[in-house]
Amino acid sequence: MQFSASFRRYFATRAPQCSPFRFTQPPNPSWQLGQGAHKEFLEKSGDVPKKTWIMNETNPKDTYKLLTTCIVPRPIAFVSTLATDGTPNLAPFSYFSMVSHNPPLLSISFSLSPRRPKDTRENILNTKQFTVNIISEEFAEAANITSVESPASNDEWKLSGLTMEPSTEVKPAMVKESHISMECELNFAHDVTDLTTSQITNTLVLGLIKRVHVRESVLNEDGSQVNPTALNPLARLGGLSYATLGDGFDIARPSWKAVREEIKGKDQ
Repeated sequence: MQFSASFRRYFATRAPQCSPFRFTQPPNPSWQLGQGAHKEFLEKSGDVPKKTWIMNETNPKDTYKLLTTCIVPRPIAFVSTLATDGTPNLAPFSYFSMVSHNPPLLSISFSLSPRRPKDTRENILNTKQFTVNIISEEFAEAANITSVESPASNDEWKLSGLTMEPSTEVKPAMVKESHISMECELNFAHDVTDLTTSQITNTLVLGLIKRVHVRESVLNEDGSQVNPTALNPLARLGGLSYATLGDGFDIARPSWKAVREEIKGKDQ
């Protein structure tokens, strides 16, 4: 996503006073076609040997520690669901991402505990409805407490102190404090199994986004997209670590018309 200079100024005037976020120059503004990585980067790390993990020889605990520190930062979202008896559930997930915009789909992946299934997974599979609510830095601690592995009858909403907000098309509530909430219906669910035992270890869920609710204070000037500074989203790293937005920069997407002659010249 590219932002204009006026849009960046707008960010600065409406940014929350929590973690600073600023737009800077790209890492190498003078980069030329075919230049590759920075010379300083190559001198520092280019010849450092790489350690290799053979995945089918690595136990799941070590694989988890490795991959959750490799694939970072990951967005985090509250998923709000209802059990079949109407009991509400709220839990944060960083195995979460956008899948497509047409149709509008998002994904959530559930790692299955050997002790008992995740309540959120069971609720989605049974009721086919849920909401996804983006977590901002300002309520990180409230989000963290909802990750506690408590009995299914426990109310994570009360533990967190967060507020239920009625949805429009689905029964599970939205999180009022979240700047962005999405009402979703189950589109697809697929169990993932261990390659050697065939035991189900994960379930992938795709949600069809029915409605997106965005607080006006985090929208840009024309209301068409979200201001990341005002959203101040929280991201998951490995272990117990989280991250907030730091510096951002624009890099224009190249057009073939602009670079084709230069590419042809290099090929000659």
